[in-house]
Amino acid sequence: MADPADHPADLPACPSAQGSGGGLLPPELRGWMLLPAATGAVEQRLRSVVKDRPDVSHDEFLVLCLLAEQPGQGLRMTRVAELLGRPKTRLTYQIACLQHAGLVTRQSVCGDKRGVEVALTDKARRLLREASGALAETVTAALDHVMGPEQCAALSGLLPDAEARTEAHAPTGAEAHAGASAGSGARAGADPEPAASD
Repeated sequence: MADPADHPADLPACPSAQGSGGGLLPPELRGWMLLPAATGAVEQRLRSVVKDRPDVSHDEFLVLCLLAEQPGQGLRMTRVAELLGRPKTRLTYQIACLQHAGLVTRQSVCGDKRGVEVALTDKARRLLREASGALAETVTAALDHVMGPEQCAALSGLLPDAEARTEAHAPTGAEAHAGASAGSGARAGADPEPAASD
């Protein structure tokens, strides 16, 4: 397998990560500016690694990763195209290549003649498991190349108040219990809804 160190992501330091916040950009935008640099570094190194194992192109690898996050089920082709931002025609070709390699299956969606669902095969899952260590090391090395403590701090500026907002919107234990009790009471006293027509 290719050594990730042999394929350095020779990217200049991200301008938004330099300095200590004295520039014109707010922390959220400075953090956002780091994402293209980090993404480029990771993708540059991954291209050579995934070509060796599991022996697919980078774009095909992204399809496999997306499907790997759907344990026990597949995704519609239209949904895969939407999530990856791919034209349907291009995705169809990539899925055909993956199917020919025995890495994905395609089947019609029940009740939808035009719907097609794709899913990983056992072979693909095995290959991803075998390559997971090398893939994780590649991603980590690429991020280390472009992100130091200051960059991580800038990136965290994307959602500086995320924890506070989550806590503010989360119901307390008493509120959650009251809501559940109210919902149960409403359901118990409500007339059954009529069945929806086709």
